[in-house]
Amino acid sequence: MALIGTLTSGVSALSTFSKGLEVIGNNIANVNTTGFKSSNASFEQSFANTLRGSTPSSGSTSDTSAIQIGAGVQVAGIAQDFSQGALNSTGNTTDLGISGNGFFIVKDAASSTQYATRDGQFKVDSNGYLTTQLGMRVQGLTGAGLKTVGDVRIGASLPTGAALQSVSIDNSGNVVEYYSDGTNATTNQIQLQNFNDPSALMQTGGNLYTELTNAGPVGGGILTGGNVPDTNGLGKVKSGTLEQSNVDLAQQFSDLITTQRSFQAGSRLITVSDTVLDDVVNLKRS
Repeated sequence: MALIGTLTSGVSALSTFSKGLEVIGNNIANVNTTGFKSSNASFEQSFANTLRGSTPSSGSTSDTSAIQIGAGVQVAGIAQDFSQGALNSTGNTTDLGISGNGFFIVKDAASSTQYATRDGQFKVDSNGYLTTQLGMRVQGLTGAGLKTVGDVRIGASLPTGAALQSVSIDNSGNVVEYYSDGTNATTNQIQLQNFNDPSALMQTGGNLYTELTNAGPVGGGILTGGNVPDTNGLGKVKSGTLEQSNVDLAQQFSDLITTQRSFQAGSRLITVSDTVLDDVVNLKRS
């Protein structure tokens, strides 16, 4: 316990509100990041020093209230806001936005690790796989009858003598290929995954989330059933669009000013505490 309690409170304020500034700074820095979800820091009182405990009243005495002095502030939590971001048109078929709930599931082909993402800026690689910009393969139903969950691959089974001309993706995630012989076929269906507790997802960079099991995947497992877009509470897949960041810049700047002033107030506490301690030291000299 510090000699002057305001010193402890001031230090906790600087430490805590600097974290708040970091959260706000990260939100503002990602205002143009595709599929980014903003975060909000909340604060709570730290433990309190008890000078006197409370006691109940009795037949001969009145109740006694507690006397406590707080020891500062600490971060209560940093919650991510998973609300919908605006969908901006790009005109690129493989750019996919989600209108509503759900996440795309992508997989690292090397490690087989699965990730969730709201960033639908996909591309078709040299092998025909639909991937993220980092090369993670988009997961969906593939194969005969679209019954197997796996990597979405375009142009894998072309009709004899035909070439792939174009591709379309509808609101339900159906990938339809159009061929030079005038035929077409639905070869894949992109799937979405919803979670009971999205706050348990952990950001890992590259607009990806890990800890999918901890977040409680709806359906009991990742893409184990009921994952067709526009059904079972899942959103629609909007081809040719990308979901923008849901950062509200006006709110962030307002929070920035408030948190900055709180930080400055904490620094003022430390200055005052230093002055008081200096006076205590000088008592001996005088």
